[in-house]
Amino acid sequence: RDSVCVGAMEFVVEEGKRVNEECSTLILPALSIGNVGQLAVDLLVSSTGADRVGYLDDPYLLPCVGNDAYGPLPCGEIALPLEVYESSSTATTLALQRSPVAKGMMIKFAENIADFAASSGKKHVIVLSSLDFQRLHHNLDMSRGPQVYYLSNAEANGRDDHCERLGFGRLNEYDSEGRCWKYLSSVFEENSKEELTFPAEDELEDIDYYPSLPFAALFSAFKARGLKVTCLLCYCSEGDNIPDAFLLAEAASKLTGLTPDKFHGEEGGKWQIPYSWKSMYGAPPDMSMF
Repeated sequence: RDSVCVGAMEFVVEEGKRVNEECSTLILPALSIGNVGQLAVDLLVSSTGADRVGYLDDPYLLPCVGNDAYGPLPCGEIALPLEVYESSSTATTLALQRSPVAKGMMIKFAENIADFAASSGKKHVIVLSSLDFQRLHHNLDMSRGPQVYYLSNAEANGRDDHCERLGFGRLNEYDSEGRCWKYLSSVFEENSKEELTFPAEDELEDIDYYPSLPFAALFSAFKARGLKVTCLLCYCSEGDNIPDAFLLAEAASKLTGLTPDKFHGEEGGKWQIPYSWKSMYGAPPDMSMF
């Protein structure tokens, strides 16, 4: 197997596989409440028929191992903490992160994944993540149903015309001059002369919630590497987050111009539910008890 070291992160290409240089868009999750970003990438991998080309070995990811998540039968394919899939038909690379980053190491991890994206020729990075529903302003119009929010580096205030046309709402809580956002920028900018610190846990205010999340570190790291980056976000609570995963996966499809006819669903043009989801909530209840 071939491997390429990107800083402290190693990209291991599977034996017999070749990386497609035309896959210039990278989609990956940022871990947060309900694991919605992970589920959305899971759904995109399954539905696009993406092929695993390798995995990223990073010292700051907690270890985990499991069986193949996409085949109907156990085939001996080991699922690892951070895998790389490619969908040649959609020119998309998908990175699926299955385990959390070690406490206090998110900055280092974000640096490594940004270096990987830049060195592998990615032009656009899409980060999928969720936000705590309790942070949502209750005066918003909830009659529209679940809303997708975005944050982009297309403009200094986070606005992006393409996202606006798609009906996504800009994350108004983003403030590039806010103390925590400025701290993230200073950490990842190589020539930054500012020596800022992130507030202590007991000093955090409500507005500091957003830049304290993994998506913010990833956004700042990709931005510092000169890559176009778009974060797609939705508010949710813990529980059955499958509808939220569909919401973010559909948003990512719209953003990249993916059409359902390129999906590999059972009926053609439909989403393909990953086999691993069948046991997401365990076995059904024994109906004889009712």
